[in-house]
Amino acid sequence: MIVVASAWIIVLLAGGGFALDRVLTSAVTRNFDEQLEFLLSSMIASAELGPGGEVLLNRELADQRFLEPFSGAYWQISGDGYETFPSRSLWDYRLSTGRAHDDMDVHIYDSVQFDEELRIAERDLTLPGSEVRWRFQVAQNRNSLDAQIADFRSTLLVSFLILGFGLIIMVGLQTWVGLQPLRKVRVEIARMRAGESSRIDAPMPSEVAPMVEELNALVEHNERQAEEARRHAGNLAHALKTPLSVIMNAAAAGQPDLAQAVIREARTMRRQIDHHLARARAVGRRGSAHSRAEIWPAIEAVERAVSRLYPNVRIDIDGRKDLVAHIERQDFDEMLGNLVENAAKYGGGSVFVTAGAQAGFVEILVEDDGSGIPQADRLRIFDRGVRLDSGKPGTGLGLAIVRDVAEIYDGTVSLEESEDLGGLLVRLRLPAASS
Repeated sequence: MIVVASAWIIVLLAGGGFALDRVLTSAVTRNFDEQLEFLLSSMIASAELGPGGEVLLNRELADQRFLEPFSGAYWQISGDGYETFPSRSLWDYRLSTGRAHDDMDVHIYDSVQFDEELRIAERDLTLPGSEVRWRFQVAQNRNSLDAQIADFRSTLLVSFLILGFGLIIMVGLQTWVGLQPLRKVRVEIARMRAGESSRIDAPMPSEVAPMVEELNALVEHNERQAEEARRHAGNLAHALKTPLSVIMNAAAAGQPDLAQAVIREARTMRRQIDHHLARARAVGRRGSAHSRAEIWPAIEAVERAVSRLYPNVRIDIDGRKDLVAHIERQDFDEMLGNLVENAAKYGGGSVFVTAGAQAGFVEILVEDDGSGIPQADRLRIFDRGVRLDSGKPGTGLGLAIVRDVAEIYDGTVSLEESEDLGGLLVRLRLPAASS
């Protein structure tokens, strides 16, 4: 930032200095030329013809330098057929006349004559009563003009150097002070990494505060995921401990149905592993802002899959076809698949799935015509391994998976009584995805 700002300051000062130099040089030169034109006009106004037709001045120009030899100020009048009439300051030198001009305007130019750099103003004109075209010339040494230009250029250069240096110092100080909050953030992050703090609590300027808030939110999110991972690992270990104990006890006792026990408990362990893997996947994908699932295609896919597993069950679907939920499609398929499969398995042969929206949530209703679930058991049924009907295959993890994944995505699942079919109604609510 300092280097870029300094380079830009240098470019701007260089451009501004060049433009200002041109303006001041032009102004000083124009003032110098106006003095020459004034002297030239005064000389022409004082000119008159002598007895022999020559030009004379009826009064001397009011500048003492015209009387001092080689003073740096000169004038001269010349015409064809007449001797050149010079100022006393020219002594025995003469100004170069060059070629005649077609007009009678004043011409100003630089010329090096008798080892002097001169600024010359000249004009050709014909005096009344004379047929000769006379050239009037006023010259002045450029030393005073060049000295003025050198003086203001020196002042300009020093001023711009001081200004540029001061601006660069100010840019450096501004950058240093402006980035001070970021250095504070770096120190706070180092303290967090060292375990001295868990959040950035130091007050920050308003420009940095949103970043600090996002950083604290990220730390909190990571801590929550780490805690959930530890809890999942503990739950999985606890869930696998019982089947492993059963297998070990059966093997130690030499039971004849050891093979069947291993197969049964292995299925239980696989289901537990699948359950916790589903939770882990959902937790890992929860923070993604791009998690989107189109509801209607998922409902159709689940309806086709469950219809093949339970061909004697009628599954009807209805509702809005434009709904999109903030959830990964794979997680939604697993949740809906568990709900519809349970309805087909425990219902009386009819399942009705409805998709709707309410207050920023996508709402999925799964109804069946079974015997339903008593009010006292509707909360307990979500616990892992709880099965109200042990006569049908299963592990009692389906609703637990639905509840856990719904909570991960800030959704809910609840059990009610179906007014239309008379059985169980499962209401699944998930946040709607923004368009």
